[in-house]
Amino acid sequence: MRNIKTFNMFFFLVFLVFIVLLNPSMMAQEPKFPNSIFLLAGQSNMAGRGVIMPGQATPSSPNILQLGLNHTWFEAHEPLHKEIDEGKRCGIGPGMSFAKTVLSMEPNMGVIGLVPCARGGTGLKQWARGSKLYDNLVQRAYASTKCGGKIKGLLWFQGETDTNSTEDALLYQTRLPKFFNDLRDDLHLPDLPIVQVALASGYHSDLITTVRQAQLFLRLKNVRTVDAWGLPLGLDGLHLNTEGAVRLGQMLAHTFLSFKPKHKWVRIRKFGHRISYSTTKYFINNNL
Repeated sequence: MRNIKTFNMFFFLVFLVFIVLLNPSMMAQEPKFPNSIFLLAGQSNMAGRGVIMPGQATPSSPNILQLGLNHTWFEAHEPLHKEIDEGKRCGIGPGMSFAKTVLSMEPNMGVIGLVPCARGGTGLKQWARGSKLYDNLVQRAYASTKCGGKIKGLLWFQGETDTNSTEDALLYQTRLPKFFNDLRDDLHLPDLPIVQVALASGYHSDLITTVRQAQLFLRLKNVRTVDAWGLPLGLDGLHLNTEGAVRLGQMLAHTFLSFKPKHKWVRIRKFGHRISYSTTKYFINNNL
């Protein structure tokens, strides 16, 4: 009887080993950490209010991670801002679409890390240096780099709330560059690429125009603007629907990648010898 039990146990262990070999995902894996980190900040249209379709709430790529509320990394899934934009109905935003598009176009970016920081209903003055939102953004930015990744850019979509106040709309043109400069200073990243979004909606048409002009005519180094005007909105007329959020993420990705130099190999003759060298051409900011 003892021999039979021993044989059965041996057979069971062999069976388990066989199953693990057939399915390597069952084996313990080294935790992944991001190489390229992106900060997502602003208000509800960055956090996302698009309806989540079947399958979108599960991780879609092991090479796209998100930073949780407790500063740990895990596979990203919608809604990205569920822990951060507390008390709000979070849905599809542009973040996941951005990361997927970047990876499809530039696989050498490695593992992408998204750092959700957006809060719905917030005005630009609430993001000023020293505020709770600003400090949280800086703290999460520093926490995101502790495993060796580098912050590659800030994606910023904000301003709808500022179209509800004449004073806030008029001050937007001075508050926005100060916010970007302060953040770069505090992160010690003076050339941090920033892709901001010009409003797709707001509350008062004249103030929407005022804020959009401040966004579209901003002149700062390494800041580029994606115009969301015309993207499809939800029934509330304020938030991008799922299609609009996904398209915006793709637009943000293309704009961010325009920061990257394009190399072209040129051959010339000099002193009777063929010389090959690389010229670097940068995309020109259409806003300039």
